[in-house]
Amino acid sequence: MKEFVLHYIWQHKLFVQHELISTDGQRIEVIDVGKPNIHEGPDFFNAKIRIGNTIWAGNVEIHNFASDWNKHRHQSNKNYQNVILHVVKKADVPVFLPDGQKIPQLELTYADEIERNYEALQSNTKWIACEDKLCDVPDIIISEWKSALISERLERKVKEIDDLLMMNDNNWEETLYLVLCKYFGFSVNNEAFLSLAKSIPWVVILKNCDETFKLEALLFGQAGLLESFDCNDEYIRDLTSEYEFFRRKYNLQPMDSSKWRLLRLRPDNFPYIRLAQLASLLSAEQKMFSKLINSTDIKNIVDIFKNVSVSEYWTTHYTPKNKSTSRSKRIGESSIFSLIINVIVPVLFCYGEKTQNQNLKDRAMIFLDNLPPENNHIIRNWNNTGVKIENASDTQSLIYLYKNYCENKDCLRCRIGFKVLTKSI
Repeated sequence: MKEFVLHYIWQHKLFVQHELISTDGQRIEVIDVGKPNIHEGPDFFNAKIRIGNTIWAGNVEIHNFASDWNKHRHQSNKNYQNVILHVVKKADVPVFLPDGQKIPQLELTYADEIERNYEALQSNTKWIACEDKLCDVPDIIISEWKSALISERLERKVKEIDDLLMMNDNNWEETLYLVLCKYFGFSVNNEAFLSLAKSIPWVVILKNCDETFKLEALLFGQAGLLESFDCNDEYIRDLTSEYEFFRRKYNLQPMDSSKWRLLRLRPDNFPYIRLAQLASLLSAEQKMFSKLINSTDIKNIVDIFKNVSVSEYWTTHYTPKNKSTSRSKRIGESSIFSLIINVIVPVLFCYGEKTQNQNLKDRAMIFLDNLPPENNHIIRNWNNTGVKIENASDTQSLIYLYKNYCENKDCLRCRIGFKVLTKSI
């Protein structure tokens, strides 16, 4: 059996707890299993164990076989001097602390179902390991786990935003701009958009946001795309001339255009169109962060993006070279919802956490609850399992669950996995 499964059984007290006897005949009572240690040293810190008539406070080490203690040279490692109990599946040899003192050992007894259920999960080749077991998991367990996961996801997003805040001296407008730019890439070009945003000082954006054309020149020029435009119409010539002026004035260095991806993208998602939309948005919404903080109705935020179109040239172009039928090319509804989910909600939640304003954090969660569920291959697969999905909060938690737990079959950290593992115990 995998040793970390023994850790799991110990941590969650899934072992037989009555009439525990050490290998040398002493009665044992587990008062506190301790805290898992993810660093070097014993597996659990600060456990509290009654051994015989004495209550000991210290550390617990876990192995499949007692002889693993010696194989890992713990007997000569002072980090293991405070081990009060050696928990094993099989005590095949006595073991000793670095000072020579013999350590009490406990052979762990647990239900065979745990091991069988774990092996069944790990060997399952379905989309997720517990796919055929989900029907046995109570809805309340899944619902509570989804709530915990959405909080976990937002806390991770807060860390990312916090890193950007530190980079730009806690300027929230600039931070929102950076996060917004990143997710304007809509997965395929996320990192390229973020690199672009970082390459243009925020103060330069502010000084030139009075005209959409100026921002287009900055964005297309810094993206390194102007050099790849294989055409010579008036708009492109003017754009190139304007960027050259900005490049010299602000000492700008354009990106490598090879970072941009067009393969298998729908024309509406081409970086040219997204950059034109971004220029229009930045020009129209120069105080977006203030609007975000003061908006209590998600419709107001939807309207910010809904009114964004592109400049006249891009209504008849998807790429600079080829003219197309005239279209306004507004940001689509699903893209708007994606930006709210990945930009507005995390930034609002982070600002609420930084300012200790619970109302803002609650509002961010309400926004997620009020958005419709997303539609992608992960969510379609979840739908096939019969899991209840009502809104974007549900879809975000389930996407997070799949990417951070299910893909790696990390069932031991999952609450659903816990119910499956302990079924029939």
